[in-house]
Amino acid sequence: MQHANRELWYSFAAICGISLAYGLVVVYFDAIPSASQFFGHTIGILGFLLMVMTEVLYSLRKRSRRAHWGRMSDWLDFHIFTGIVGPFMVLLHSSWKFNGLAGLLTLLTLVVVASGFIGRYIYTAVPRTTDGVEMDARLLEEQIAVANQDLQSWLSASDSSIRDLARNFSSAPVGSAGHLSLVLGRAILDWNYQLNWWWERRRLNPSQQVQARRLEVLLWRRRGMEVQLASIAMARRLLALWHAVHIPIGMVLFTAAFIHILAAIYYATLLR
Repeated sequence: MQHANRELWYSFAAICGISLAYGLVVVYFDAIPSASQFFGHTIGILGFLLMVMTEVLYSLRKRSRRAHWGRMSDWLDFHIFTGIVGPFMVLLHSSWKFNGLAGLLTLLTLVVVASGFIGRYIYTAVPRTTDGVEMDARLLEEQIAVANQDLQSWLSASDSSIRDLARNFSSAPVGSAGHLSLVLGRAILDWNYQLNWWWERRRLNPSQQVQARRLEVLLWRRRGMEVQLASIAMARRLLALWHAVHIPIGMVLFTAAFIHILAAIYYATLLR
């Protein structure tokens, strides 16, 4: 299973800090900072630089087979972080005026960010190693077999009620193999699984609750791999389709951004 969405928490913390600074500027000047003023200009430049880093750095690392510049999963985290914080700063730079090319840029930015969240969701459906490298079905089957052995070994020393609980949830279907809903709707499937688990576990006595928590970890680990195995082909097809849509939109966004920057330099500097 994936780590606990740390890049989203870092992004949220950065957005809160930036929003606080933005709010203080608004209060101090008693006005929304204009895009041409120092604060608005600075936040726009920094936001654009983060967006450039989003577009370039992760792609370079992914294509550098021989380089070892950190794990791919860490680079993806950084890619997501800059892809969220950068557009937010550009949005603040707009001074909430969306007419003309600036309005088109804002729309494209929102589309790219929304597409990024969709891509991240699909990406997590594809099984990967801790370094972010895709796993094949054979390796995943081997890991499921190991997880089964760990589970059976632990259950051999457990109460009969715990073994019954494990038997009930071991037979719970993970979804139709290769079905679209197993990729796009897995959050609902996970929520339903956890709800059923909570309902069954509440019937246990306090001593059994301790064993149930350990059982939950073992079952959840195995189930996660089973879901990935069942959805691996569909997830890869969806990810390829997403790339075919996301990358061209990103190219249009950056083309429009460079035109906007050149126009701003021309009208704000050269014509003065």
